[in-house]
Amino acid sequence: MTMIRRLRTSPFTPWVIGGVLVLFVALLPLLDLTLPGVLPGSTYTPGTLQLLAFAMVFAALALSYHLLFGVAGLLSFGHALYFALGAYGLGIVLRDTELALVPAMAIVLLGAIAIAAALGALSLRVSGIAFAMVTLAFAQAGSVLVRRNASVTNGEEGLPLRVDNIPAELVGVLNTRNIYWLALVLLIVVFLIVAWFERSRAGHVVAATRENELRVQVLGMTPFRVKLITVVIAGGLAALVGMVYLLLQSGVTPAVTTPDFTLTLLVIVVLGGVGSRWGAVVGGLIYTLLDQRLTALARSEVIQDLPEFLRIPLSEPLFILGTLFILVVVLLPGGLAGVARRALARADSARTRAGRSLDEEATP
Repeated sequence: MTMIRRLRTSPFTPWVIGGVLVLFVALLPLLDLTLPGVLPGSTYTPGTLQLLAFAMVFAALALSYHLLFGVAGLLSFGHALYFALGAYGLGIVLRDTELALVPAMAIVLLGAIAIAAALGALSLRVSGIAFAMVTLAFAQAGSVLVRRNASVTNGEEGLPLRVDNIPAELVGVLNTRNIYWLALVLLIVVFLIVAWFERSRAGHVVAATRENELRVQVLGMTPFRVKLITVVIAGGLAALVGMVYLLLQSGVTPAVTTPDFTLTLLVIVVLGGVGSRWGAVVGGLIYTLLDQRLTALARSEVIQDLPEFLRIPLSEPLFILGTLFILVVVLLPGGLAGVARRALARADSARTRAGRSLDEEATP
């Protein structure tokens, strides 16, 4: 019993479980598994791998937003701007230069970090709702620039991916498996960077700043600096995710530049549980799968045959997602991560009581 308790309380247990899950997910393209109603086909088929890779990309993007909202407590409506910088930046560099993929990604990443530092330095001059409004203004400006500069970004039609300088292993439907593994590596890298930052001195300071900024200042620390570091890291990660998104989708559209896109990230983080890394990952995966499958459900004959007062709202996937989001907020405080924490706490409590009972029975 003591050994079981030690295993339960070991700080390495979540990482061991996570490693097993990663291994299983990595092997999915080699397996013939089906999940009717959730996945469009077997796990080795290109359509299913594309959907799962898309879900992992969104989970990685949600992790980058978790740094801002869950760790630093910064409500940003402009996080999509950095995602769009990565996607559009890589697309433009590959189109207009002869650079290979990796050098092009490095240049775009450095540019995105520089822009995140500049915009973050301006935005963090204010706090609270004012910070949210400033980031919203930057996002709107970025969206307008993308839509109005058709000669550079291709405007409303979106920017297609030029594949001349991209490795052949990442191009074509037959290579969807490789893109899937790339998305998995991206998710792992983003998760490890976020975990490292949260455990670093800057991560502890920014978390303390979220709770009480005045106390941090009294202790002689600089909240502005650590918040700016958080914004820069989150923006750089979002840009990195945007570049993989471009490779996955073979292009990008202006839809990813809008504040609505950032609101989607906010919904994902709240759904998974604010302040939880695993919650952001699970929320991103579930939200993406629901969004894709509910779109198919809304167009199905089952919905179309319903009476008009039911058919009209149920034909809109956003209506169903919005309803589910409200139910989670009202009925599941702390999101999905909160449910897991409460379940583990109850299980630990039950084991503790059972262990005490056994000890009492064994005592003469």
